[in-house]
Amino acid sequence: MPVLLTKIEGKGNGIKTVIPNMSDVSRSLSRPPTYPTKFFGCELGAQTSFDEKADRYIVNGAHDADKLRDLLDTFIVKFVLCGSCKNPETELIITKNEDLIRDCKACGERTIVDMRHKLVTFILKNPPKNPKKSKGAKKQGTAENGQNSPKVQAEEPLADGEGSDHELAKIRSEVAGLEENAAIAEEDWSVDTSAEAIKARMKSLGAVMAKVKLGDDDSGDEGNGDDPYSQLGAWVSENQDAGPVEVFRKVQEMGLEKKHKAVQVLVQTLFTEDIVEEIKLSAPIFLKMVTSERHQKALLGGLERFLGIDHPDLISVVPKVLMEFYQIDVLEEEVVKQWGTHVSRKYVDKETSKKVRKASEPFLQWLDEAEDDDDDE
Repeated sequence: MPVLLTKIEGKGNGIKTVIPNMSDVSRSLSRPPTYPTKFFGCELGAQTSFDEKADRYIVNGAHDADKLRDLLDTFIVKFVLCGSCKNPETELIITKNEDLIRDCKACGERTIVDMRHKLVTFILKNPPKNPKKSKGAKKQGTAENGQNSPKVQAEEPLADGEGSDHELAKIRSEVAGLEENAAIAEEDWSVDTSAEAIKARMKSLGAVMAKVKLGDDDSGDEGNGDDPYSQLGAWVSENQDAGPVEVFRKVQEMGLEKKHKAVQVLVQTLFTEDIVEEIKLSAPIFLKMVTSERHQKALLGGLERFLGIDHPDLISVVPKVLMEFYQIDVLEEEVVKQWGTHVSRKYVDKETSKKVRKASEPFLQWLDEAEDDDDDE
């Protein structure tokens, strides 16, 4: 977070404190700049004004920069940090009973803020823009062939410190488990080393990697059976029931946890015909490994090959698959939209690329409609 800056303007009764970098500070906290500005006014008993178009945020009166920085720390504690793990990666959610909840992306807990603070009234009247996850919950399921799924129930109020039992909390817990169990467990691996067994395994390896076409990679080898991606693909294909923790351990053991091509290989070898249901089970792996736009594009490239070439009979579930990855915060709206409107021959032939993107149109349309609904609100 950048250091909060202040500038005193005017004199006499018209003196005021302008905060020139309030937008940058607020962006780092994932909060609208009007919230901390109004918080300063509430704490100092001063009037505030803001012009979001001109990016100008003002607190009436002359106020010392150090004082405002101390108040900003208080704002962070009250309205940003998770009440359970003290992590700042939270989103503000307003429940149907108008309780203000901090939804933590790190530990999955949902904790209520101090509802007695004056800023709460301002936030309830000026709610934060819906995050992509809330949009997904609001209209989940409409992407598939235009059909509506059952309505998602409204959020229930939680007591301070009370944990949420929703599905994402479980996924986050599994991600934490991956951190704690990063060391590879010592096991007794007994491998059949007979000539017949080795020949069978090499045949299986060749069949697996024949399906995997890597794009431009940092290494010179691509799917030749000796490179780490080929070895990872073969191992995952033979151990699809190992579970997310064991798969991630294998990825770590091979030093591929930060490689975007490893994400593509996992997509092509980890799933079966039941991919829609399997995505939730494998969510912890992708939440750990997909950390950039490049990782997301590699994931989408893997889906192109898996659904367009390996399982063309599953082409109709493309919207469902995209929705599942979107709902667990692995795919971002901007990345999916850009991918869906630009045909590429990087992973598949042009016709297959067109076919997969054509099948994704219901999901892309749903994203546009959800965004329009937010603008209307």
